[in-house]
Amino acid sequence: MTKEKLEVLTPQNSQLIFIDHQPQMAFGVQSIDRQTLKNNTVGLAKAAKIFSIPTTITTVETKSFSGHTYPELLAVFPDAPLLERTSMNSWDDQKVRDALEVNGRNKVIVSGLWTEVCNCTFALSAMHDAGYEIYMVADASGGTSQAAHDFAMDRMVQAGVVPVTWQQVLLEWQRDWAHRETYDDVIALVQEHSGAYGMGVDYAYTMVHNAPERVDHGETLDPVAAK
Repeated sequence: MTKEKLEVLTPQNSQLIFIDHQPQMAFGVQSIDRQTLKNNTVGLAKAAKIFSIPTTITTVETKSFSGHTYPELLAVFPDAPLLERTSMNSWDDQKVRDALEVNGRNKVIVSGLWTEVCNCTFALSAMHDAGYEIYMVADASGGTSQAAHDFAMDRMVQAGVVPVTWQQVLLEWQRDWAHRETYDDVIALVQEHSGAYGMGVDYAYTMVHNAPERVDHGETLDPVAAK
């Protein structure tokens, strides 16, 4: 493994691309529960927003086949352009290549549909042609079968792609709970999107740190303040 891939992800060295998170593409996903897939994808998007990660959203054949991008994802980035394509491989589209290049960050985190087609071809091409380091978010991506997803992930890993999960990316960006400028937002995100981990946070705050059982809408439970 190269020294560059030993560097952890930081808000300063990362950029993110969402590929084809559209309903018709999601309909074909069989490797992960679709609601879980959407939860993880939107969670990843909110994490990127918290840490001001440059984010690209690309779509394929929106009106003729795939449908519009998840509204929950668009709500996180209401002003982001949607880079429409015809090619299954996002790397083939000059708009996408330009969007990545202008961000000036070599670590590209990828969440997309389908793993075995749009994700895999983009990853291999971006590595081959431009030397990008690709971090594939396995649980915010989906394939048309478990085998399709798994073997695509295997192929990409063999080529040098780094497999990650969305929560792993979130916590790698946070890194230190002493980073108070993002602490509250990260905790709120965990409570909303991290399942059992979020439930554990709720339990610790209320049962261990005596935080109030109910909080006003938008308010974050803070164990430090509750002590």
